[in-house]
Amino acid sequence: MTPPPRDIRARQLLAPALALASVVCAGGVALWLLSGRRWTLSESIFFAIISATTVGYGEIDHIGEVPGARIVTALVILGGLIVVAYFQSSLTAFLFEGVLGHRFRTRRMKQRISALSDHIVVAGAGSTGRHVIAELIATNTPFVLVERSEQSIADLLESLNQREILHVLGDATHDAVLLAAGVSRARGIVAALTEDRDNLYVTLSARDLNAKARIVTKVIEAEAEHKMLRAGANSTVSPNRIGGMRMASEMLRPTAVRFLDRMLQAKGGVLRVEEVAVPADSWFVGKALKDLPIRAHANALVVAIQDGDEFDYNPIPTTVLAAGNALVVIADVANIERLRTLARRSTPP
Repeated sequence: MTPPPRDIRARQLLAPALALASVVCAGGVALWLLSGRRWTLSESIFFAIISATTVGYGEIDHIGEVPGARIVTALVILGGLIVVAYFQSSLTAFLFEGVLGHRFRTRRMKQRISALSDHIVVAGAGSTGRHVIAELIATNTPFVLVERSEQSIADLLESLNQREILHVLGDATHDAVLLAAGVSRARGIVAALTEDRDNLYVTLSARDLNAKARIVTKVIEAEAEHKMLRAGANSTVSPNRIGGMRMASEMLRPTAVRFLDRMLQAKGGVLRVEEVAVPADSWFVGKALKDLPIRAHANALVVAIQDGDEFDYNPIPTTVLAAGNALVVIADVANIERLRTLARRSTPP
């Protein structure tokens, strides 16, 4: 869990400090007025301080001769005990959430990240990166976020209603930061920083550190796309182009767009269009679709079969699968994992 920003932690101590000051000032002024100014204001406030903190220096002179003075003193002592206890609890929380807690969380975060492999590294939690992260969370995909702003991570946790996100605080354009996120063990990197030049640096570094990972890079300017691909990106995504296509689709095919939105937000399960690979040793190889328990076992709908660079859309039931094919299916996340497990088997269940 990312600790609250420092200004918020400081305000947690400010409230009990102000409460203690209020008790002392109110008690001191009350004693000063009750005494008919027999005691000076400074003497009254000093007595209120030692009373509130229960130091035990003894009573102020002639306190028994001032009606109500001991009642005010008793109230100051009780109020002081309550406020001091409040201050101590806030101070403990401040230390735990601050220096000590931050060190503990950082060490635990590093241990969990170092145990990860085959995960996704997301560089940037801005307007694009947060949508990437939301999808990874929805599909239960392990990932590590790289973000330089502690406040951005806190905002992200709040907006996604998450208690914790594995992350590395730092600049994703630096190799050491990417290595801390486990980029060398990752299966994919998403470069979603604000500037094209930063995403280019991330792409170059990630490709150098992991030759096998799939890299998807955000591009703003059209001329930057070929640079990203030459730097090692497998694919580029332009938010401006995607946004324009979505606006056109809303105008031309609103029902289809509404169907896709409803599918992504379906209650009782997260429906996705996913791919399921057919390994060479899979028992799927050589079998027709109608002979496989795809619907019965995983309640998945096969909408296409990939064979190299070609797609067979809406395949007929007698279509026979070959090694290296990929099934493009619609199903919820849990059933997609069931189907992947089924496809990896070398023998029928």
